[in-house]
Amino acid sequence: MDRRAFIAASSAAVAASTLAGPALARNDRLQIGIIGTGLRAQSLMSILLKRADVDIVALCDIEPLMIARAKGMIAAAGKPAPRAYEGAPDQAYRDLLAHPGLDAVIIATPWEWHAPMAIAAMEAKIPVGCEVVAGVSLQDHWDVLEAHERTGTPYMVLENVCYRRDVLAVLNMVRAGLFGELVHLQGGYQHDLRAVKFNSGDPQKPYGGGVEFGPKGWSEARWRTWHSVNRNGELYPSHGIGPIANWIDLNRGNRMTTLTAYASKARGLHAYVVDNGGPDHPNAKVQFKLGDVVTTSIGCANGETLLLQHDTNLPRPYSLGFRVQGVKGLWMDLNKSVHIEGRSPEHQWEAQAAWFEQYDHPLWKTHADTAAGSGHGGMDFFVIHAFVEALKAKAAMPLDIYDAVSWSAITPLSEQSIAEGNRTVDFPDFTRGAWRERKPIFGFDGVY
Repeated sequence: MDRRAFIAASSAAVAASTLAGPALARNDRLQIGIIGTGLRAQSLMSILLKRADVDIVALCDIEPLMIARAKGMIAAAGKPAPRAYEGAPDQAYRDLLAHPGLDAVIIATPWEWHAPMAIAAMEAKIPVGCEVVAGVSLQDHWDVLEAHERTGTPYMVLENVCYRRDVLAVLNMVRAGLFGELVHLQGGYQHDLRAVKFNSGDPQKPYGGGVEFGPKGWSEARWRTWHSVNRNGELYPSHGIGPIANWIDLNRGNRMTTLTAYASKARGLHAYVVDNGGPDHPNAKVQFKLGDVVTTSIGCANGETLLLQHDTNLPRPYSLGFRVQGVKGLWMDLNKSVHIEGRSPEHQWEAQAAWFEQYDHPLWKTHADTAAGSGHGGMDFFVIHAFVEALKAKAAMPLDIYDAVSWSAITPLSEQSIAEGNRTVDFPDFTRGAWRERKPIFGFDGVY
């Protein structure tokens, strides 16, 4: 069946498919497989290993060192040894998916593998928790969505920033009407990744220490830098768009409609190679395609404008650059300040701390102590907790397939816009009109 025929045949089923589809009974202990056991997966595993309701029963990777480290973590936690699946990249994960009794898999592999691995898992009726980036090409996103709707298998995007404490406090403030009707929002991924994109190739030093990438690099430098060499667009949109989506109910009463992207010149990565490896290093000859600062503007059905910025090739402190602005006031995370008309001093900022204490989200009030020490300031605990609890309850995923594909599709659409002279492109409606009727579920009391 081609995509047009599929769309026509399946549009009536979109709303129903947001519920967990397979006949997964409420289990006391979930049997989970991990596809990809690198540093990101190991961070998530450290959370899963503390849970009494989860067993990690299967691991898959093509790198023996990472498999060994993951096995060591499980042994140190006093948990039963998992089955390890190794071998060719296009076969090892399929072998894992045949492991008997899997209740779910977590995919934490290089981006280009997310779509085929998620599709194979859903075709095997195994629910998916997938690290961010649903696919590389726009067609990847349609293919992942088609697999979900055809099989009814749950899929959750593991976007941890949606659970950041300030982000959830602002969600409470938005829903309480403090900012009034929202008009403009900003976010992004502004993070110096030069020491992630390059290293010495030493497995004991995955960040920095050299200017190698690709086969001579290690960890993310082995695969992620390729995207900076060959692509020019908003390569990592979900940290910015995820929270924004929940603030303005994207895919649930609202949607993105148009996109325009611009890229600056590409100078930062070349300068880093020259400064740290010398002008004669072979990588000094590499032509990096990714603009150092990519700016993407998005229009929405309800009239809001969104601005995302991707800035990973230059020296800068970390920031996601959030701004939430409505007819009654705004919050900006860069200056950690709020202004609410009629409540804040006129034309003056207020420190956000008192506001956030008042509007602290119930999730953090309930789980802050448990989340302490988990990755990314506790955010990783919440995204894993949500995935596990939704599976156990056979409930809708709080960050579902429509979130995953629409947020991730910003990347190929931005690439298209830039390549076509910053042309404004139409944003696909992955819900095929169901966004008008779908209701928000993320972050409400009683929802993970």
